[in-house]
Amino acid sequence: MIRRYLSLVVTAALVATAGLAFHRVFGWGPIIPVIAVATLVPALLSALLSGPRRSRTAQPAAAGSRRWPLWISLVLTICAWTATVCLTLFRDRLSDGSVPQAIGSGLRDSWESILTTLPPAPARPEFLVLVHVVVWLAAFASAELALRTSARAAPVLPALAAFTVALLLGVDGPGSNVPIAVALVALLVVLVLVRSEEPGPGRLALGLPIALVLGLVAFLAGPYLPVSGEPYDPRSQVAAPPPQRRDSVSPLDRVSAWVYSPDQQMFTVRASRAENWRLAVLDHFDGVTWTSSARFVPTGSQVPPAPEPGRRRTVDQQITIQELPGVWVPAADRVRSIDGLGVAVDTGSGTLAAGQPLHSGQTYRVTSSVPEWTADELAGAAPAQDGEARAALELPWGPGATKAPPELADFRQLAQQATRGGYTPIQQASQLQTWLSGRGKYDVTARPGHNYAQLRYFLVENHERGTSEHFATAYAVMARTLGLPTRVVVGFRPGEATGGLRQVTSGDVLVWPEVKFARLGWVPFYPTPEKIGRGASGSVAAGETQQKLENIQKNAASRQGGRGPGVSNVTTPPRRLTIVPGSSTPWWVYVLVAIFGLILVYVVVVLLVPFLRRRRRRSWPTPSERITGAWLQVVEHLGDVGLSGVRTLTAHEVVHFGTRSVGEPAVGHLRPLADLVNRSRFSSSAPGPHAAEMAWQHCDAVGRLVTERAGRFYRMRRRLHPRSLSRKDPVRVHDEENPSR
Repeated sequence: MIRRYLSLVVTAALVATAGLAFHRVFGWGPIIPVIAVATLVPALLSALLSGPRRSRTAQPAAAGSRRWPLWISLVLTICAWTATVCLTLFRDRLSDGSVPQAIGSGLRDSWESILTTLPPAPARPEFLVLVHVVVWLAAFASAELALRTSARAAPVLPALAAFTVALLLGVDGPGSNVPIAVALVALLVVLVLVRSEEPGPGRLALGLPIALVLGLVAFLAGPYLPVSGEPYDPRSQVAAPPPQRRDSVSPLDRVSAWVYSPDQQMFTVRASRAENWRLAVLDHFDGVTWTSSARFVPTGSQVPPAPEPGRRRTVDQQITIQELPGVWVPAADRVRSIDGLGVAVDTGSGTLAAGQPLHSGQTYRVTSSVPEWTADELAGAAPAQDGEARAALELPWGPGATKAPPELADFRQLAQQATRGGYTPIQQASQLQTWLSGRGKYDVTARPGHNYAQLRYFLVENHERGTSEHFATAYAVMARTLGLPTRVVVGFRPGEATGGLRQVTSGDVLVWPEVKFARLGWVPFYPTPEKIGRGASGSVAAGETQQKLENIQKNAASRQGGRGPGVSNVTTPPRRLTIVPGSSTPWWVYVLVAIFGLILVYVVVVLLVPFLRRRRRRSWPTPSERITGAWLQVVEHLGDVGLSGVRTLTAHEVVHFGTRSVGEPAVGHLRPLADLVNRSRFSSSAPGPHAAEMAWQHCDAVGRLVTERAGRFYRMRRRLHPRSLSRKDPVRVHDEENPSR
């Protein structure tokens, strides 16, 4: 008895350790109290219900051997879980009556919400309820196995199941689960030692250090194992939310109003370095307007890094919103973490969007990893050729258009004129920037808009007078005619610094294009003319970071070089958008699914066939046949305690075996059943329905006695053996041999 309760403590430690693997999903802080409650409460409840209890009517020798039935424990643990989760996770909602709905939606939708949220996920009750129920069920199942079975390692299976769930949900999360896996191995060894028949102090004293040494070896050797390939990520199988317009008004459409009233206070920034603050990335142009094709995914705080390697500098920011409208969240590119504001992130561009429109007074902290390039890198760079870059070369004809607009030919001619003599990609990109900024003039009174007709008016008829909206969108369209993939970014300049705090106003708004280069990612260019000072007719001067980047670009463009790979003055005709299919599911996933499917079908069949066989025997037409069916069922029961060679034993020999193997209580059921079988076969009068019912009552009683003797786990293991499918009933009684044989 003491060994069972000691193993209960070890299994609780196993489940708690397995639950800690959820730290890659939520972080350490939110899950520790949840795991503590979800482990201890069901373990204590199982100890009270499934542990040995004394019965007033029990004999002294059998005292302490009875337990509550399993179904009682199951019902009570469900009730206890409901009460516990209401009083812990959802205690703040007890007054408004929304707890049942919140628990139901959490159990139904939390897994999908977690898989569509970048880890670490926000520690909301609707998410944590999944951790609570997984750990609770694992703790309950492990405790019941520890108290009701004698199998040494069986109680570890629920803990491993909970650990597997945590591994799948936290594949991309921060941190590592290697120490947790090592601890599980060590606790498994301890569990086997504790549940041994004769553990002894010596074996425990020797086994515990061995378990610790094995765990240490596994921890040290883990990083050097020759494991290749990417881990399976269930997020790849969950459909991300469809692209959606995050704001009713595009930030690009607000630029004209902002520059015309330049003194509106948008936000303040306290940063370790002055940067241009990115607001929105617009990568899709339909011939009329620029929009974002971003797929926003909720995130707790982390943002995945950019796919392109390279040198980066870290910039810490604390931003306070003032009068900035909409849901787009300003920050330096590229954001790595955000704290203090619930946002969704586009993992491709790193753009942030709040769930609700921003309001005055909101403060959040951001850490960004801003890319840096050298002149050597830019000088040898070629345009990117991936799916994103191909989409960034599109020049659609416009909604409903059936032929190419005539303005495209003008843009192509102007682009060739602006980049004459430039052969490498950086030369063309830099020359186009210089051509626009050198010829144009910043004019806040210019008519807003950026469709083909308005861009032609800006370039040809208005002599390049406009805001950064016109210069950036004109650059993006002209660069696409040269084969340079482009997109448009709306943001703000660093703002005016006062005592370490930068005040960003509407006059600081800036739109700039970016060109994607292979292995370098998106590189900003600034074709908008600069005018020192702030006012109704001009912008502010470029910041130090922007000036440094422009100097590097000019240095790279000034270097001599032949025609760059993939770029020439031969233009690319406009193309329609090509959809690049996603990666297919790995073949081994289908193999695993097929294997698990076959195992599941086998388990269902091997458990269903004996049930149907028993039901068929009990429903045979005549009472005599039903008595024979009860006898056959008893023979199967006794097979679980070692009965074999049935055809060579008489009915009374079977009774003798059952008495010896099951115990004296079996005599009161086996002997009357054997008499009923013999009378039904040899008596001149046929037995009645009451006799058949009595036979099955004796059969059921023998089955319960065999279960107490052999154990449920052992009987279940025998039921899963393929031989349980091969048992066949003999022909009807009047044709079969003596049923006592």
